[in-house]
Amino acid sequence: MSPKSRNRIKTAVKLLFIVAAFTIIFRKVELTEVRETLSHTDPLWFMIALLFFNLSKILSSVRLNRYFSVLGVDLNEWTALRLYYIGMFYNLFLPGGVGGDGYKIYLLKKAHGKGTLSLVSATLLDRLSGLVPLLMLAALFFRVSPFAERFTWAGPLALSVILLSVPLFYLVQKRLFKRYMPVFRITLLYGFGVQLLQLVSAWALFRAVGLQTETEALLFLFLLSSVVSVLPVSIGGVGLRELVFLYGMGWIALPPSAGVSFAMLFFLITALSSLLGAFLPNPLNETLQR
Repeated sequence: MSPKSRNRIKTAVKLLFIVAAFTIIFRKVELTEVRETLSHTDPLWFMIALLFFNLSKILSSVRLNRYFSVLGVDLNEWTALRLYYIGMFYNLFLPGGVGGDGYKIYLLKKAHGKGTLSLVSATLLDRLSGLVPLLMLAALFFRVSPFAERFTWAGPLALSVILLSVPLFYLVQKRLFKRYMPVFRITLLYGFGVQLLQLVSAWALFRAVGLQTETEALLFLFLLSSVVSVLPVSIGGVGLRELVFLYGMGWIALPPSAGVSFAMLFFLITALSSLLGAFLPNPLNETLQR
């Protein structure tokens, strides 16, 4: 089977999952309720959410650039940011073809002559330095939310995640990716900064749809949905976030329609931000043409 055929099959499977997910969602939530919530979204809070989401992406770009600097790939921050947004566009709008990470690796390999394995390792560590803070914050918000009382068995697991994630990540990086140890601390700090900016974005978006109570539980659901969205069964987490909020809202006695609306608006923010990558010129073109 050719790579193009495999990509088409992957995209078709993801689209089928999205259709199935929304079929389940709208059997449990009235579409009119979701429309009503969306129609009353506060535009000011939505714009604040959009702002902080993009601030998180700017910091993500800085973090990734620190890893590339270890390889001797010297990109100024503006060049790195444009490359990052182009990658976001590829990830979201061209899911069946070359992914955003693959496209960045291809360009950097051509422009700077670096090995594919080195660029892949830098990109992988960048993802891990974001995932570790995400898991830790999710575990922290779980322990201070009403979910901890309902799911007592998960309390020790959450505590283990909080205490062990950073040490384990440190050992893995020191063992397998020793060359990147000089930037371990700063990239991990950036990782926490990225997740905190996204939490502010989520908090503002909750206010935009009228959700102003059970903040800890809502932020936990957001972080949990971000973890779940990593699964390669959807496009941009569509369907996955909505399912998390559909079932999670029932545990805290808040309207599922508001949670589903939040998830849909968060995807809209992601899409609007990623679309910027379609209008940015390839920052490495000049290098490639030399």
